[in-house]
Formats: sequence, C-alpha cells, structure tokens
Amino acid sequence: MKTWKFAILLPVTTAFLIVGCKDQKEPAESNISGSLTNSSECKSLKSGDLKFANADTLSCVDYTYDAANHKLIMQHINAGFNCCPVSISCEISTNNDTIIIREKEKEQACNCNCLFDLDIELQGVDQNKYQVRFIEPYVVGQEELIFEMDLTLNNEGEYCVVRKWYPWGE
Repeated sequence: MKTWKFAILLPVTTAFLIVGCKDQKEPAESNISGSLTNSSECKSLKSGDLKFANADTLSCVDYTYDAANHKLIMQHINAGFNCCPVSISCEISTNNDTIIIREKEKEQACNCNCLFDLDIELQGVDQNKYQVRFIEPYVVGQEELIFEMDLTLNNEGEYCVVRKWYPWGE
C-alpha cells in the first residue's frame, strides 16, 4: 500500500515543483552605469568666507531625472573626504532595486578632513522606484545617506541627513 501511494505522490510532487519553478523570473539585469562628473574644491571649515547653501551639519543629495534620456543627475552636497584626496571617484552598482554609490578617494595626503560637493551622473535609469545607498569613507557612527526615490511620482527631489561630527558641523 505504501509503494502505491509513493508511486503516485512522487510524480505529482515533481510536476508541482516543475510548474512552480517555471513561473519564477530571474531579476532583470540592470543597465545602470555612472560616474563622478565634477567635484568642488575643499570647503574650508575655518575660513570666514564659507558660503554654504546647505548648513555644514547637513549632508544632502539633490537629484533630477531626465526620463527621455534615462539619465539621473545627482549632487551630493557636503560629502566628507580628506582635505588632500588627490582624486575623488565613485563606483556605481546595483542590487535589485538598490542603486549603490561608493565614494572613494585616492589618497589621504593631509592630516585633516573637509567637505566637498560631488556631481554624479547615472545612465540607463528606468522610471521606477529605487532605494539609493551612498557608501562614504568617513561616515562612522553617523546617519547614512540611504533613501527611497520614486521616479514614477517625482523627477526631482532632495534627501538630507544631519551630521554633527567632524568634518560636519564644525
């Protein structure tokens, strides 16, 4: 009797597994790429002539989306780096619906840190919802720049976090 039940149960279970697996879709590969297009000079925290459009306790991302060209322009305002980074760059990657922007500096040539404004351009961005995650070299123990961006509702926006440890908030 057990053999008879097993002989029927095995093919039925196998059929369900095969049908169920066919309905699953692999995540679509992302065509998103991008790079840093410009960076400001070090914003001197000690000079009296510093003109912050945003307070130095804020680290912000302003973004504008061009749907016709699938282009996303971002400006990271008050990104913290070494005062003498030699060069600054960004690596853009994706993981499902998350856009990851890893900010890097080539060298720590000075014994100080300061704030920079970075212009970042991404291509191949579809008009969808995304989680955006910035990975910054000097954000330890402070709020990270991670936010949701819904390009189906708004083609532009801003997201800010408050930071009060050096080099922010000095």
